[in-house]
Amino acid sequence: MTAAVARTLLIATADVDVRDRFTEALRQAGHRAVGVGDAAALYGALAHESPAVDLVLLDVALGDGPALVANVHERAHGLPILIFSGSVHGASHVRALAALGVTGYVNEHCDTDHILPALAPHLFPDSFNRRANPRIELAVPVSYRVDDVIAAALTLNIGPGGVAIRTMNPLQVSTTVRVRFRLPGSIDEVEAESRVVWRDRRVGMGLQFERIDTGDQTAIDEYVDQQHQGGPAPAGPEHQS
Repeated sequence: MTAAVARTLLIATADVDVRDRFTEALRQAGHRAVGVGDAAALYGALAHESPAVDLVLLDVALGDGPALVANVHERAHGLPILIFSGSVHGASHVRALAALGVTGYVNEHCDTDHILPALAPHLFPDSFNRRANPRIELAVPVSYRVDDVIAAALTLNIGPGGVAIRTMNPLQVSTTVRVRFRLPGSIDEVEAESRVVWRDRRVGMGLQFERIDTGDQTAIDEYVDQQHQGGPAPAGPEHQS
């Protein structure tokens, strides 16, 4: 499996607090953030950083809304753009931005712990794109190890690129985790070295596989394909919290 790599994000907003919070959350997760506070600095960063930038977080109040987005698209050669939702005013803006291919929206005032879960599908699209990489609901016992500490929980869902775990004590993003579980109907355990790519205390955490045996990866791929195509329901535990 391909290892998770650090991403570079361009954070364009005049709100210093928003820039600082997003920058710190990304830094703690091992990513790089470039913050700018006006349109001129935004265009300068796109020229200087390209093609290193992977994702743009944009406050459309830095310019003339859709016109600003169009300029960014042109200068960034189609880079994915997330819009800070608080900077959008009215349905006409939303329709115009949709026509420009805006990837989505992010709440600039969300709690710091929710920043990475909100951005993870855009930072790791191969692991979160349900069309290319479907995820199947699955509740089976799972154990995960960090150094010499082992914990147990239930899975939430699984896809070819990773597994989500239900826990009230999610690990920090970027933590390396050794995870073990058994697919329904199998007598063999799947084991993989993974990395935490999102966490939410209300839900759990998402692990992206980094190193996994070829046979285990094949077993996951076949199981997900079977369930995605309408195969038999998973034989999970009777109690699912």
